[in-house]
Amino acid sequence: MYFLFKVVSLLPLCVLQWIASCIALLLNSYNSSMKQITQINLKLAYPHLTVQQQHQALTKSSLKSQCMTYIESIKCWGMSPEYNLGLLKNIYGEHYFTQALANKKGVIVVIAHFGCWELLNAWLNQYGSPMIMYKPHKNKAIDRFILEARQRVNATLVPTDENGVRAIFKHLKQGGLTVILPDHLPKESGGIYSEFFGQKTLSTTLVSKLASKIRCNVIGLSCIRDETSGFNVHCLPLSDDILSKDLQTSVDSLNQNLEDMINVAPEQYIWSYKRFRKVEGQENIYQKISLV
Repeated sequence: MYFLFKVVSLLPLCVLQWIASCIALLLNSYNSSMKQITQINLKLAYPHLTVQQQHQALTKSSLKSQCMTYIESIKCWGMSPEYNLGLLKNIYGEHYFTQALANKKGVIVVIAHFGCWELLNAWLNQYGSPMIMYKPHKNKAIDRFILEARQRVNATLVPTDENGVRAIFKHLKQGGLTVILPDHLPKESGGIYSEFFGQKTLSTTLVSKLASKIRCNVIGLSCIRDETSGFNVHCLPLSDDILSKDLQTSVDSLNQNLEDMINVAPEQYIWSYKRFRKVEGQENIYQKISLV
């Protein structure tokens, strides 16, 4: 897999995006598990799309975008930071990020699994040395490939455990920069139930606890693919409610901010992730999905 990823990353981006589009067509033609999960999530998140054709169109565009994101990630991992920076066309709201860095209170950058988030590594590393949690991939060859990419930039990698959290806490207290993707499904011990796209789902408390204790800056960051298959970075300050010492208020606010970020281009979110596997008072809605 390592050498396969190496070869794939050398192909032109336009060719890789075309391949991704073809794969998406196949996934949409058959009742793949990726399609089934995407359909379930989109119907939960956007119930107002009552016309079947609207859901079908959004599912189709979502599958295409998701396939592009995965193959673009391989390209980003295999190329130099300079190449990745060259793919970025516009930076919107950059001053929000630079101002947050300048006040030396520490910065948590919140990124969703949305658009081509892997491109943001190169962009962030222009401004310092972010500390990022890293969970090794189960496939050792793929993990080697990703680690090489991570180590080409200035990021400090810490484990996804208590030691990693302590390291990030110390780093933020010293005015440092960290990146957290809080839209994953956490363990019960690391989450509370909070509404996300209309579902009261288990949601991480890590960003909220760090922000309320340190009183640091919290900035949202997205890398969105445009109609020409180029990429634009969007920076925005998130709600001050995330700094609330009331954990429920903070997590609710963070989830609302994530929704707002995703709704800019909802088809570019990774809707094939089983985000609503743990919804308060409900059984696992993905149990009956066929493995096609």
